[in-house]
Amino acid sequence: MSFDPQACYRAVQSRDRRFDGAFYTAVRTTGIYCRPSCPARTPAFGNVTFHPSAASAQAAGYRACKRCLPDATPGSPEWDVAGTVAGRAMRLIADGVVDREGVEGLARRVGYTPRHLSRLLVAELGAGPLALARARRAQTARVLIETTSLGFADVAFAAGFASVRQFNDTVREVYAASPTDLRGRRGGADPQPGAVTMRLAVRTPFAGRALLAFLAGHAVAGVETSGEGWYARTLDLPHGPGAVRLDLADALDVGETAFVHATFRLTDLRDTGAAVERARRLLDADCDPVAVGEQLGLDPVLGPLVRRTPGLRVAGHVDGDELAVRTVVGQQVSVLGACTVLGRLVSTHGTPVETGIEGLTHLFPRASVLAEVDPATLPMPRSRGRAIAGLAAALADGRLALDRGADRADVRTRMLALPGIGPWTADYVAMRALGDPDVFLPTDIGVRRALDRLGADPAPDPAAWRPWRSYALMHLWHSLDLDLEDL
Repeated sequence: MSFDPQACYRAVQSRDRRFDGAFYTAVRTTGIYCRPSCPARTPAFGNVTFHPSAASAQAAGYRACKRCLPDATPGSPEWDVAGTVAGRAMRLIADGVVDREGVEGLARRVGYTPRHLSRLLVAELGAGPLALARARRAQTARVLIETTSLGFADVAFAAGFASVRQFNDTVREVYAASPTDLRGRRGGADPQPGAVTMRLAVRTPFAGRALLAFLAGHAVAGVETSGEGWYARTLDLPHGPGAVRLDLADALDVGETAFVHATFRLTDLRDTGAAVERARRLLDADCDPVAVGEQLGLDPVLGPLVRRTPGLRVAGHVDGDELAVRTVVGQQVSVLGACTVLGRLVSTHGTPVETGIEGLTHLFPRASVLAEVDPATLPMPRSRGRAIAGLAAALADGRLALDRGADRADVRTRMLALPGIGPWTADYVAMRALGDPDVFLPTDIGVRRALDRLGADPAPDPAAWRPWRSYALMHLWHSLDLDLEDL
């Protein structure tokens, strides 16, 4: 991200943690500098300057904010080390990595020693990895207690606790109430045996129908299916296969919290937290649609599209490896053609599963499986088959990691080093798998068609759309399905 002051200020207004580490905000009137997500009152635009590093802000005479601690890494001249690592670690903790692999496993994934990672997290968030994982378990437990009829022992293990006693003690300490008090009369019956139904919070406006249309339009047979108002797919989870069905509808009241009803079918209840986190990624549930809409709505090209479909989300993905393979298959072919090829790939190399949901029959093939497949046997041009094999090998042996804990810049570099993978593929993966909010694909044929239909410059300068270029991209794609007379 270049240091366009207007784009930086918009990121500060949104307090979006995804921009922590990209730049620092220095406030002339207070003499302090902060990171973009600082919870303090947003200063006026005329009172701020932006710096690429903590060292730059310090050299200009500013001192570090005591609330957001932008200088959390002792001796480091760049906040992006601490900020990026902390954010990556938090996303992995939300996925349950500490519960499954311990602090050592978490530290290994982000490339630090456990001791140094703990120091970074304490400085950044005021708590170490164990305390953060405990808070995540408590939150998952509360949601399960209040929205399902699961027994408390099942809730305890589904939330990641090692024992019912630990579960009871933690709930009492965190919420000053027993599990029974929290449930009260709110525990509802699960609609089907073996299913766990939860409500996933999203900020409004939320364009649920547009998100459903995108997911349904890219669905791969056997792995995904959809119907009127709902979407479902299989999940390859740490302890076994699962599936999720999401009920998607529009919720357009600005500034409210809406809920997406999600029904999970899990082989092992210990995967509840991971399944919920992956469903939230799919929904782009952490998006601030008001901040996005306020900026993009001012643009002469995008403004009518934003007003027509407020709260449009960037569809995420539940599995970065799967998305990368799907993206390479889809290079230079239509979405329908790519889905057809991918359906054949799933039926031949995917893992059959029983989900209880009609149409969901397989898990997407794992990278380790595709790495062993002869590229000549894949239903695609030989060069693309070799690209799939090379990508799968890199994913399988750990040279490339596409979970939410990965460093985006490093991922892009590693992807571009693989044969058959170019900037369009790497950036599309960054947008959907890694949650990058500021991706633009100027060479995409859909973008060019959309701009042509709108009578806009076919080669626009998207700087005015920063730091929300991913959302601008989604609006342009979505416009292809709209009647322009309605704008």
